[in-house]
Amino acid sequence: MVHATSSLLLLLLSLALLAPGHSARKCMLTGKWTNDLGSNMTIGAVNNRGEFSGTYHTAVTSTSNDIKLSPLYGTQNNINKKTQPTFGFTVNWKFSESTTVFTGQCFIDRGGKEVLKTMWLLRSSVDDIDDDWKATRVGNNVFTRLRSVKE
Repeated sequence: MVHATSSLLLLLLSLALLAPGHSARKCMLTGKWTNDLGSNMTIGAVNNRGEFSGTYHTAVTSTSNDIKLSPLYGTQNNINKKTQPTFGFTVNWKFSESTTVFTGQCFIDRGGKEVLKTMWLLRSSVDDIDDDWKATRVGNNVFTRLRSVKE
């Protein structure tokens, strides 16, 4: 009886350690992403201080200007080396007098896919302080990894 119990305990422990979906896979910011509005961004390597840069190509604008690829700069929180880190980045739009800051978290969803859940503030330039009330917009976006044709 004792031998059967210890064998069963070893079997259960082994199954628990090998169970799929329970690995501590880390959500990685680096790569190409697309959001729910069709905008695309590319995030370069995250350095050991958590800093990264990349580019953002928006699919939407409130200006009549031609949309241009714009730089982004950000940081990822590396304090606890979490598997689903928080981050923030700024986009300095190259086609309008505005800047957007994003903050969010990189998640591994229940299906095993990486998802960036973000909120943003977009600040547009206004000519007069009395127009300050209409200069900042807020919203949210969900980004999913943009897969290459080979994948």
